[in-house]
Amino acid sequence: MVIILRFAVCLLLISTAFSQTIAQRIASHLRAEDLKADVAFLASDTLQGRATPSPGLDAAAEYIASQMRKAGLEPVGDDAYFQTATYHIATPNMEGFELTVGGTKAASASIQEAVAMDLKDAVIVKATVNQLDSLTPEQVKGKVLFVDLGDAGFQGQRRITLAVGKLEPALVVMLRASAPQARRPSMRDASAPGPKAAIVSVWDPAIREALVAADAKVSVHIAAPKIEIAKARNVLGMLRGTEDSYVVVTGHYDHLGVRGTGEGDHIYNGANDDASGTSSVIEIGAALKALGEKPKRSIVFMTVFGEETGGYGARYYTGHPIFPLSKTVADINLEQLGRTDDSEGPKPLQFNLTGFDYTDIAATMAQAGGETNIQVIKHEKNSDAFFGRSDNRTFADAGIPSTTISVSYVFPDYHQPGDEWPKLDYENMAKVDVCIGLGIWKIANSDQAPQWNRENPNVAPYVAAREKR
Repeated sequence: MVIILRFAVCLLLISTAFSQTIAQRIASHLRAEDLKADVAFLASDTLQGRATPSPGLDAAAEYIASQMRKAGLEPVGDDAYFQTATYHIATPNMEGFELTVGGTKAASASIQEAVAMDLKDAVIVKATVNQLDSLTPEQVKGKVLFVDLGDAGFQGQRRITLAVGKLEPALVVMLRASAPQARRPSMRDASAPGPKAAIVSVWDPAIREALVAADAKVSVHIAAPKIEIAKARNVLGMLRGTEDSYVVVTGHYDHLGVRGTGEGDHIYNGANDDASGTSSVIEIGAALKALGEKPKRSIVFMTVFGEETGGYGARYYTGHPIFPLSKTVADINLEQLGRTDDSEGPKPLQFNLTGFDYTDIAATMAQAGGETNIQVIKHEKNSDAFFGRSDNRTFADAGIPSTTISVSYVFPDYHQPGDEWPKLDYENMAKVDVCIGLGIWKIANSDQAPQWNRENPNVAPYVAAREKR
């Protein structure tokens, strides 16, 4: 009789499990209290804002690895759950620095990327950010490229940095309206060649006036930078699938560290940006693993370092991929999922995708939204504008269909010390993560891998990169 009762209970449990939808099963393993526990630790003052590199970042990496191990995700790094990168940290040496244009010495300038050099009466090439794509190496190689940054901001700086490798100038001078914010020393992949050109910022009006002269030449002295060695780690765990292809789920676990002096709070805890995304990578990975099923495609759950200082972790992975990029079908990047108090108003039970019309990923996420009562939104202004502002762009540059998912693009305390863990809505975050997890599961099991929307002209370089691979 006891055996019969036990058998009946087992049948009932099995029947209940199969009667539940995948979304319900994910929801049963994805809890607000677990998300809260992750974020509260990662964004605690103890970790000192998780700057790259720092002891706080190292502690965060160990915590993430422990949670992946607890979930039973497979370690797939070069050292268990870690992919370790070695960097040269280059601190510019301003001693003896001098930049002159047509005899006018720059009074307001700083070194952004240091390369030791002495140039005398070098030829100038002038351009705006939007003119960079039309320049050729024949026009620029070995010369001094002056680029008027205008109001292009972060995106303009990124385009300038990418142009350096293509155009091979001897020196790049970014013309700014005002002094740039103080930057941390630049990091260079120790396994890669050093930078080919120095980059200098200038905000001296006299230099703009000197550039008007058609025959103006440039002379510059830049001392060799101070070089230190540092290590940083991406953290990876995998839910192995039945086929040899991969979906990557990413979130950056670094933030801005400790900045400023004097009274007040100087720890940039980065709870929403991006301990929320990091926690979501962990808990979605744990929930999908708890389903007890193998997806068609393997799902790689990865938290990356250095997003806030130049996207270093994502760039390191695509430069040193653990799994072939040609077999990686998508990157789903998670950012800012915990705050619903958007600057435009409350944003509960919904999320945005960057590059909404760039791929068919949004359509799959919208299907998941219909099954979980979550709205999947295209923000008309920010969807395209924010596509290049997170690690998804690095995967896109490698040809991999990608997007960044967030609840809020702009929220109070963004990049401020006030971005702390008690301000997140963890119940809403759990509901959003169930939807995202379901969407990831659908992508991993679909017969058709995500595709770039070739009718959208903005994706042409990403399509070209994909075809090249």
